[in-house]
Amino acid sequence: MRVRIGWILLMLLLSGAIVTVEAQVKKMKIYISADMEGVAGVVTGDQLSPAGFEYQRFREFMTQEVNTAVEAAFAAGATEITISDSHGNAENLLIEKLPKSVFVVRGFPRPLTMMQGIDDTFDGVIFIGYHSSTTNPSGVRAHTFSSARLADVRLNNVSMSEGSFNAAIAGHFNVPVIMVSGDDAAVKEVSSIVGNIEGAVVKWNYGFHSAKTMTPDAATDLIREKVKTALGRIKDFKPYKLKTPVQLDVRFKNYRPSELLSYLSIVERTDSHSVRFTGKDMVETSKFLEFILTYEPGLEP
Repeated sequence: MRVRIGWILLMLLLSGAIVTVEAQVKKMKIYISADMEGVAGVVTGDQLSPAGFEYQRFREFMTQEVNTAVEAAFAAGATEITISDSHGNAENLLIEKLPKSVFVVRGFPRPLTMMQGIDDTFDGVIFIGYHSSTTNPSGVRAHTFSSARLADVRLNNVSMSEGSFNAAIAGHFNVPVIMVSGDDAAVKEVSSIVGNIEGAVVKWNYGFHSAKTMTPDAATDLIREKVKTALGRIKDFKPYKLKTPVQLDVRFKNYRPSELLSYLSIVERTDSHSVRFTGKDMVETSKFLEFILTYEPGLEP
């Protein structure tokens, strides 16, 4: 009898009728893209760059908000998390304070900009510390990728924030954005384009350099709640997908970038300050945007 039972079990295993416990556990991969302008308490450059007198403190607060999102995601069923440090030089998060189980993307330039490392194996995207776009009259530190250089970034004739542009990159891989944190203008703007995602408003803008803000601890409580809710209904969210090819229109604040870029056969100059590039998909479009934001003739090494 034992021999017969053993033979039956062997046949079931070979046929795939019995799977291991590990295989039965559903994997859930979450991608977190973290910026800094939307972190609670941030209002000026004093918090945003290494030269600012409050920057070191606010690196702590940024890390705290990201850590809260990570902890909440793991508690809600995530099995793997990748974090993209996506502010400034992309060297802001205190990685020694992050859980050892996560992966961290650091440094620029990179082909997918603030979304480097995402692929079609992820189940959802979370934006932490995001801000509104350069065309938005409201929002703390509102800009799109470069506050000094760009006046507008459009995809298929729709003006983009960093959030919606990054959601389109995620959509290329069929991954939905499920949650965003930042000021009220940022959350409203991303949601209006991407869809009805979970939003954690951690401050309310009064202007470009002023806001009413939650304290860091209150903000992390809200982020924890919204991440938990988002993962609890992750099947409700749909990827933000653009029709291809993708038309990218970039308007510069200055005159010469558009003139010089128009020397390239792949670029059309549409007015004195603007250029148009058509990418076969969001990956190619992202690479072109990163190129025009980063390239300098004297780059070394």
